[in-house]
Amino acid sequence: MTSRNWRGRVFIGTSADGKIARDDGSLEWLTDPPARHHDVPTTADRPALVWETFFETVDAIVMGRATYDSVLGFGEWPFEGRHVLVLTTRSVIEDPRVRTASSIDDVTRLLDELGARDVYIDGGRTIQSFLRAGLVDELTLSVAPIILGSGRSLFGELDEDVLLTVRGSHATDDGLVRTTYDVVAG
Repeated sequence: MTSRNWRGRVFIGTSADGKIARDDGSLEWLTDPPARHHDVPTTADRPALVWETFFETVDAIVMGRATYDSVLGFGEWPFEGRHVLVLTTRSVIEDPRVRTASSIDDVTRLLDELGARDVYIDGGRTIQSFLRAGLVDELTLSVAPIILGSGRSLFGELDEDVLLTVRGSHATDDGLVRTTYDVVAG
């Protein structure tokens, strides 16, 4: 892999058993959980990243086609002012807000051309591909207090271990345990 001038960053929620969506793609367990009380510490010496401060630093987003299709259902486009690349081998996307790429090599070339610095990587298969390619530098996981039992897994098989160093962690009022890790370069 050639040197690059951008950081690959992941910020994603999972169930306690590592699922990012139900089998049908639904996320209500994460976006609209049932109200209940959680006993969480009120402060953390070194908290993990939070979405608002993480996202303001991002200048490019890479996602897979399934994630792109899900984002279209949000109504309002949440990535205004950022470069959005969709990793897909399916049909062409007729959307002027995005550029498509058919491989990791194409994505990295486009990111370099765009002068990207902080790249948000989203979507299970895309995250897995970037991890296998050694292109994830930072990983923030928000683990929800639920076990789904089945669904779409965040992590797939890897050729080797991916070592992580904890940079910060905290619990949220809604019971998420959020941890930011640096990925140790192999």
